[in-house]
Amino acid sequence: MLTVHAPAKLNLSLRVLGQRADGFHELDTVMVQLPGLADELSFTESDTFSLHCDDPSIPVDDRNLVVKALKAYETAAAVDCRWSISLKKNIPHGAGLGGGSSDAAQTLLALNSLHHSKLSAEKLHEIAASLGSDIPFFLTPGPARCTGRGEKIQPLPAAAMPPLHVLLLKPIFSVPTVDAYRGWKSSLEIPGIHYAAQSVHGIHLVNDLERPVFQKYRFLPEIKEWLLARPETQAALMSGSGSTVFAILHDDSDSTELAAAARRELDPTFWYWTGFTA
Repeated sequence: MLTVHAPAKLNLSLRVLGQRADGFHELDTVMVQLPGLADELSFTESDTFSLHCDDPSIPVDDRNLVVKALKAYETAAAVDCRWSISLKKNIPHGAGLGGGSSDAAQTLLALNSLHHSKLSAEKLHEIAASLGSDIPFFLTPGPARCTGRGEKIQPLPAAAMPPLHVLLLKPIFSVPTVDAYRGWKSSLEIPGIHYAAQSVHGIHLVNDLERPVFQKYRFLPEIKEWLLARPETQAALMSGSGSTVFAILHDDSDSTELAAAARRELDPTFWYWTGFTA
């Protein structure tokens, strides 16, 4: 049996540069991984392929990126992937944290290991890019600047991206990614909400998708403004297309108490996570 971990991600910067001829959007984004927040995938040899997930709300058919990744690997490597895959979900879906994309990337890497590295790193990247814009980022560890529709990866030196103490807050609802991008061009800013770039340790934090998402999901800017008003917070931003809003905290802050305060004052049903970026 082989067990791998699929880490979540945060978008520290997400600029939308325009819509492309292929229908995607041209992006310039800086992403970091959260090794302490990860899904777990276990691969056990079997007579046939099957996928099992401990979250009953997650489909385990062809809609799941793990299934898509396995089938794409079978085609590219000309092998039968007869593995029973068990997926333990720790990353909430529809959160802007890249859980499904990370699961797919780790599936490709695990299958390549189990099948004696039949495919090159370049081929794995090609498959990953064909399945989803965020997936190539997860093929290698560490922070990266991603351009194109997200598939062009430029690793960033660790010295330029120190570990950040973060608190993630996600309300019970999710934000469909397609809605965020569809509304990007025509959306307007909400008066009194901070959209301008913030700076922490020389890192510029900004998210162009806050404008369309905040306009439709009015609780999210309320979360951001609440976090920005707290003394523990250095910066606050929505990750990806939401619905997670995260704060970068001072290193000595009590993040657990801050999460408890958010639950008391804003929403007792918040999912939250606190830890460090990598």
